[in-house]
Amino acid sequence: MDRGFFIILGAQFLSALADNALFFAALALLKEQSSPEWHLSMLLWCFTVSYVVLAPFAGSFADSMHKGKAMMICNGIKLVGCLGMLVGIPPIMAYALVGFGAAAYSPAKYGIITEYLPHEKLVAANGWLEGATVSAIIFGTILGGLLAGSHIAPWLKTTHLATYFSPATFAIAAIILLYLAASWLNCYIPKLNVELKPLQLQPIALIKEFWCCVAKLWKDPQGQLSLGVTTLFWGAGATMRLVVLNWAIIWLNFSMVQATQLVAVVAFGIAAGAILAGHCIPLKKAFNVLPAGIAMGILVIGMLFVHNAWLAAFLMFIVGCLSGFFVVPLNAMLQHRGHTLMGAGHSIAVQNFNENIGILVMVGIHALMVKYFSQPITASASAAVTHQFQISGIPPMYAIITGFGLMVALTMIAITVRFRRGVRAGIMND
Repeated sequence: MDRGFFIILGAQFLSALADNALFFAALALLKEQSSPEWHLSMLLWCFTVSYVVLAPFAGSFADSMHKGKAMMICNGIKLVGCLGMLVGIPPIMAYALVGFGAAAYSPAKYGIITEYLPHEKLVAANGWLEGATVSAIIFGTILGGLLAGSHIAPWLKTTHLATYFSPATFAIAAIILLYLAASWLNCYIPKLNVELKPLQLQPIALIKEFWCCVAKLWKDPQGQLSLGVTTLFWGAGATMRLVVLNWAIIWLNFSMVQATQLVAVVAFGIAAGAILAGHCIPLKKAFNVLPAGIAMGILVIGMLFVHNAWLAAFLMFIVGCLSGFFVVPLNAMLQHRGHTLMGAGHSIAVQNFNENIGILVMVGIHALMVKYFSQPITASASAAVTHQFQISGIPPMYAIITGFGLMVALTMIAITVRFRRGVRAGIMND
């Protein structure tokens, strides 16, 4: 990998770092505003919905200009959303605008990799890319937790900043600097000699073209299975962040700051699994990693039996490793098939559309369960539980964890069975 690749990687890392840190800063702002607990799930839902709504247009936008320029424009949109949150726009609306920028950004950031590198380097590049993305989740989670943590308020009171900022708005102001740094690095992204496609301004034509691309990728045997796995992975991963936060507070008596650190442990595991897959699994053997997804779902159910902090951290690391190990090769396969069938930007837009429908469905179900099935706080509840769930009550964690784990395991079993049938029919390579 050369210097240009690492500039691309760095720009993506800083932008994703800001997105993830902002999520936890926005959670803190919702808490300051005494918002109901289910608003926390809706924060993520509103961020994600743009990926689905913009999917027919994002790929065409990314393919109509050099990807570095598209990334710069989208990073600016995210910066505006962050500023909006700072000046008083409701957090859910402001974070939805950040999601709008992120949705348009994604086809450009993934599409430039397929344009910049030959296909035989895609698994290794995806290992780097997923490692950088997950590192951004790790450090964004830690940074957001620290910036919005309880120790910031006493420190602010010792400075003149307390006149202008609450702990949450101070965190948001600091995150603005990350978006500015990402914009600066975008200026140095290589401009590739690729054929640009004219941007169509007819929404109906773009939607029809997009649905043709969706159908084409779902009809392709390799694309279909890869898309099914990555859709499951991203839907499960988004929900997992919320599940682990609540589980850490209820089961392990963690504070919110400690709970965000446990989320970071999952992300560390994903990064380790992604790097391992990037070094060990060639593109032609991508589907050999399917059993790791089954094991991940089974281990998630094991959360119900863990009450020790160190054992919980170990379990979360292993779950993360399995996640990263099975998604990276299949993501590379999906990018390769999509780039071959329809072009880089369009294929990533189709991928984003399907993956984020998975996120919307799973996070939406989680939000509904929290809103309608939460239980009253008992008199014996810990201070951490009382502080976190005093407005809406305790989420139904047994149902959430069991249902989540079974859904992942059973879906991966179904995908594995379908793959084996394809091998026997001669339409898939073992």
